Amino acid sequence: MDPHTQQLILDAASEHGRENLVVVLGTPSPEAAAIAAATVTTGDPTYAGPLAETQLGLSVYHILEDCVRQAIDPKLYDEHVGLMAEVLDRGALVAAVEQARSAKG
Repeated sequence: MDPHTQQLILDAASEHGRENLVVVLGTPSPEAAAIAAATVTTGDPTYAGPLAETQLGLSVYHILEDCVRQAIDPKLYDEHVGLMAEVLDRGALVAAVEQARSAKG
């Protein structure tokens, strides 16, 4: 997650309150999902951006998780996510994000 995006998330958390934000990731690799999820929960593990050592504890999910899919109009989900859902390793992506959620406490 680039520093600009980290700053936008930090600003949104300050303006709207951490409890009012949910982060939905769409990254295609489990490694990138793990880093992005950790960044918005326990802080940027690369220490490269504004969220380094900032524990926002935000709720974070991957777009391929069932709870996210169920919250989105099926037509829109298929149009925007459908192909990705068919080719990516859903289990590994979900596991990476779940691990970050469990680490936040």
